[in-house]
Parts: sequence; C-alpha cells; structure tokens
Amino acid sequence: MSPEIIDGFAQASQVRTILAVASGCFIGLIIGMIPGLTISTGIIIVLPLTFVLEPDISIALLLGLYVSGMTGGSFSAILLNIPGTPSASATALDGHPMAKKGEGGRALGIAITASFIGGLFSFLCLYFIAPILAEVALKFKSPDLFSLVFFGLTIICSFAAKSLVKGLLSAVIGLAIVTIGQDPMMGTTRFTFDQVNLISGIHFLTALIGLFAIPQLADNFADILKGKTKHRDSSRINSILPKLRDLKLMRLPMMIGSPIGSFLGILPGAGGPIAAFISYDYAKKLSKNPKEFGKGSPQGIAAPESANNAVTGGALIPMMTLGIPGDPVTAILIGALLIHGLAPGPLLFVENGEFAYGIIFSFFWANIFNIIIALIGLRYLVKVLTVPKTLLMPTIAILCIIGSYALRNNFFDVYVMFSFGLLGIVMRWLDMPIVPLLLAMVLGRQLEEHLRVSLISSQNDVTIFFTSPFSLFFLCLAGASIFWSFWAEYKSKKEAYWYNKPQKEIIFF
Repeated sequence: MSPEIIDGFAQASQVRTILAVASGCFIGLIIGMIPGLTISTGIIIVLPLTFVLEPDISIALLLGLYVSGMTGGSFSAILLNIPGTPSASATALDGHPMAKKGEGGRALGIAITASFIGGLFSFLCLYFIAPILAEVALKFKSPDLFSLVFFGLTIICSFAAKSLVKGLLSAVIGLAIVTIGQDPMMGTTRFTFDQVNLISGIHFLTALIGLFAIPQLADNFADILKGKTKHRDSSRINSILPKLRDLKLMRLPMMIGSPIGSFLGILPGAGGPIAAFISYDYAKKLSKNPKEFGKGSPQGIAAPESANNAVTGGALIPMMTLGIPGDPVTAILIGALLIHGLAPGPLLFVENGEFAYGIIFSFFWANIFNIIIALIGLRYLVKVLTVPKTLLMPTIAILCIIGSYALRNNFFDVYVMFSFGLLGIVMRWLDMPIVPLLLAMVLGRQLEEHLRVSLISSQNDVTIFFTSPFSLFFLCLAGASIFWSFWAEYKSKKEAYWYNKPQKEIIFF
C-alpha cells in the first residue's frame, strides 16, 4: 500500500473531517426529504459556507450531503408518495404501497440498507478500477450515447401498466414537453408561444413535484373535506432493521442495481433517475414474482435505492480522474475544488495524491455515517405521519410552492407546477401511468442531442449506430428489452384469457 493511500486515509479519518462528513449527512437527509429541494440546490446553499474551511473539510462536508441526499429522497417517496429527489421516483412505486400496508419502517429500512450497499460498491469501484472505467467511458461517442439513452427509454414498456398504448401515449407527451424551449443545436426557440419564461424549457423537478405532489395533495384534501382524517397504518413503525427474509430478497436487486448505478454514474449525463429505473426494470424481469412489483415489493425498493446511491461513487470517477463531471452535483464539486486552487484530473493523483485519496476515503465515511444517522433518526423522521392531515397537507403544499419557486427564483415555475398537477389528476382519472412521462422528460433532451450530433457527423448515415461496437451493444439490449416487454404482455393476456374462458363440461363414456 502506497504512502499516499495511508496518508489519504489518515486525513479522512481525522476528527474534524469525520465531523464534517457527519454534518453533511445530516443536512443531506433533511434536504433530500423536502420535495423541491434538490441535492444540487442544497450543495449550492452550503457551498458559500465552505469558503472559510480547509479544502479537505469542505469537500468532506459536501460529499456527506451528496450521499445522504440520495437516501433522504426515499423517505418522502415512501411515506408520502412524493419523491424528494428525481432518483426516488422509482422507489415510490413499491415503497409507498408498503407504507400504506403499515410497513413504512420496513420499507425505509430496506431503502437505507440498499443505499448503503450501493454506495459501498461504488466506493470499491472508485478505489480499485476508477482509471479503467473512466477510460472506457471516455471512448463513448455520440452514437454510443444515443444508443445508451435509447436503451434507457425502452423500459417505458415495462411501466405501461394495464395498457401499452396508454403507456406509450404518456411517453409521447413527455417527449413533446421536452421540445419546449431552446433548440439544443441551433439555439432557436421552440413552442414557447412568445413566453419568455419558457425559453429555458420546463424544469424536470417542477414537473415532478406537480405530477406527484398535487394529485396526492388533492386526494388528501378530498379526504379532509369528507371527514376522513384518520392516521394511516403506515405511520406505525414496528420494525426498522431489515429481517433475514428481506435481506435474502434484496440480494439479487442489489447485485443488479449496484453495478448498473456505478457504471451509469461514470457516463456524463446519465444520472440517478436512469440508473434507478433501469435497475427497477431488470429486477422486475429477473424476479420470481414480477407481479408483486408496484404492489409493495421489497425488491422494487432495493434495486433503485442501491442504484441511485451507487451513482454517487460512479460520478466521482470521471470527475477525479478526467475532470469531467458525471452529474450536476459533481460539476459543483469541481467548482468547489477550483475555488480551493485544486484542479481535478489525472494530475490530481500525481500532484496531490494524499488529497485525492482523502476524497475517496471521505466518500467511504459518508456512506458509513449515512446509514448510522438514517437508522438512528428514522423513528423521529417518520413522526411526520402522526401530524394531522389538516396541518401536514398545507405544510407540504407550501413547501412544494417554495421549492418550485426556489429552483429558478421565478414564480412562473409555480404556475407550471400546478399545471402539471392538473395533468397528473387527469392522467389518474384516465388510468394513464405517470412514470413513462417522467422517464421521457429525463431522457428526451439527451436522446435528441446525441441523435442530431450523430447524424450531422455521419452526414445522415444511420449505419453509424450499427458500426460502433458500444452502440450496437446497447441497441441489442434495447431490442431485447422491447421484445421481453411485449412477450410478457402477450403471455399475461394469454394466461388471463384461458383462465377466464368457460370450461366445457367433459363427458366420459
């Protein structure tokens, strides 16, 4: 073991550094829980406070916030069906049904444990194979990135619920919404209707809050008006730590989510939502009980939670070794390093090896304190469900409004949030799934950009997507995903047909 590694571990294990990590984890859990406050926003708020701190202390604080922010988003997703972060959208699919069954503590315990395992796996990737993975990701060109995003988009079929047509229609609406604003290539405005506030497009988190929070608030306000203000069973937390049977069920989803999250974290722009949904999709396909997904399956929580926390370590790999941010948070972390006179990249390990390994081990401690603080504070955090709906719902509504406004300091985003809330209510009434719309909004702009860049570079020759090995690999995975979804739907309808078909009386002679 090199002296730089030992010195880096010693630097990250100092009392002041550990206190900074623990403080960051505590702040991150709170920020992650609040709908409308992204991890990026939280780091931006805290960043000015780190200017007076030493570089290792400030980065340790921000890493703690980064890691715990991912976990905190699952708290509100499970307990209130309002994802605190975009990555927690997939967690809400099974987390909230478990909470409604009175298993909120069990669901949160599974989410926290899976987050820890995913983060720990990404730490190992960061420590052992960072240069190799970063080199592979660097070789990805526009056709490869297009095929990757297209592959991510194919999992829409898996969230089509009862009707594939309604699922695809929901996705088309999401892709149409993405086209609002400036053209990513030409810079011209599209579908803004001379509205200046639409030039920058529709913020994804604004749409997320509206689609998830407003319908949920509408349902709860309707219950208040009807006099149904009794506390839900989900507020009864009987057990926090996952039991042995839960750990057995979590093994396969975590084995799926952790590598997927780490790998996609390396790819610039992929991010936690894509990793969470892809992991959820494949965990569902490989599960022995895929029909339980969406109804409160522990596997449906473990897969996305392990994936979105694994993204954190994966995103640090290109940031530290190449100076390329893997997501918006690592872009802010690069800015924090530059403020302190440190340039991320290959030279960081050569000129400041102790500091570089200090970052790696600070990330390790962040995952340790994340699970400790989350488990210790869980029983206090879930007390939010004991608050009467007459107080809780208006408070959440106010937080959603503040969060939507704080994104860009523009009240227009509040109107957009309520507009998407109405859209969410209409989609619920029509029994249309919301997840395909969100997934299309996450992937749509990247899909368009990489497609157009690829066609421009190849002079409109579509064979460019099939000549690249990486691109061909992702396209094959996309084809397999589409075929699997259609085959599963056909098989399900066939089984339902034969089950419901009247059986002819058998006469024996």
